[in-house]
Amino acid sequence: MMAARAPDRVALTALSLKDLRNYTALDLAFAAALIVLTGPNGAGKTNLLEAISLLTPGRGLRRATFEEIVRNGSAAGWAVAATVRRNGEETRLGTGLIAGGPGEARTRRVRINSAPAPSADALLDYLRVLWLTPAMDGLFAGPAGERRRFLDRLVLTIDSGHARRARDFERLLTQRNRIIEESGDAGWLDAVEAELAAHAIAVALARAETVALLSARMEREAGDAGAFPAGRISVVGDFERLLIGQSAAAAELRYRGLLAEGRAADRAAGRTLEGPHRSDLQVMLAAKDTPAARSSTGEQKALLIGLVLAHAELVSEMTGLRPILLLDEVAAHLDPTRRAALFERLAALGSQAFLTGTDRVFFADLPSDSAHYRVSNGAVVRAD
Repeated sequence: MMAARAPDRVALTALSLKDLRNYTALDLAFAAALIVLTGPNGAGKTNLLEAISLLTPGRGLRRATFEEIVRNGSAAGWAVAATVRRNGEETRLGTGLIAGGPGEARTRRVRINSAPAPSADALLDYLRVLWLTPAMDGLFAGPAGERRRFLDRLVLTIDSGHARRARDFERLLTQRNRIIEESGDAGWLDAVEAELAAHAIAVALARAETVALLSARMEREAGDAGAFPAGRISVVGDFERLLIGQSAAAAELRYRGLLAEGRAADRAAGRTLEGPHRSDLQVMLAAKDTPAARSSTGEQKALLIGLVLAHAELVSEMTGLRPILLLDEVAAHLDPTRRAALFERLAALGSQAFLTGTDRVFFADLPSDSAHYRVSNGAVVRAD
């Protein structure tokens, strides 16, 4: 039997920024797999990670509007360019906020090897980017909407078509809500709801498949005594119960019926009350069989790191691309044992990873071939 082909290593070899956050202009070259960025708070470490996160669909790791990313005082837009190497072959990627024609608003554009790309979704053909930031520390106890966004990002990095399905679902949902409020035209609603139901089922099934694969991997690779405890994850909600024991076609018809039956209630509420936009990602700490939201801060942090690392391994397996990891201020909040375990997992994963911190001491146990850069006031210098 032929052995499965190992995932391709994908790495940034060059990164250029212009008028992004506190960077007027910056050009960097990378050769290492593990890259450390240190410097005081406010120096621009997270801004660098944000720039890399913009080389994928969406609004990046901060979810900022594209106008917010423009450097203060700049009359132009921002730009990010990178060279990505995959198995020795290099591709030039670029994205930025670019002015359109006279009187037109600035819009995000994407270029691949200097040619315009139809959308940011095309970037997924060349790299997958995952991140973990301090803002995600409250994920398990925070609003369900934040967990849904996190879940959809997990799905997107495995299934490149998920972004389009999710956007189309949200567009149709908005359209249905507007029709109900303005006219209530039954024929128009029938047509929109038929399309909405098909997209709703597709979104829900993609989420369920990713969660099942990820949960199985977490339980298999992280034992009770591991540095990063095993978690059991699932998508929960009334809509998910609708899918149990039914084919996709049957679930779609049932949801169309619920949408039609619920028009009066939805009009009174001012929104659609049933659907995957109301679902939630449930995470349990397997060893204690308790919700992650009720676990200690340290357990939640370790569980989240374990989830992201397991997802990185799943992305490698499912897409054939080793993802690039952006880990913002992660090491400083781990005890020495878990910090060493993190570095060991990163080395074994084989992905390129960018880690930030205020002090280099937190990265003393990284492999000797790691690279260190010092960030200060929008300037970045090699500090090995």
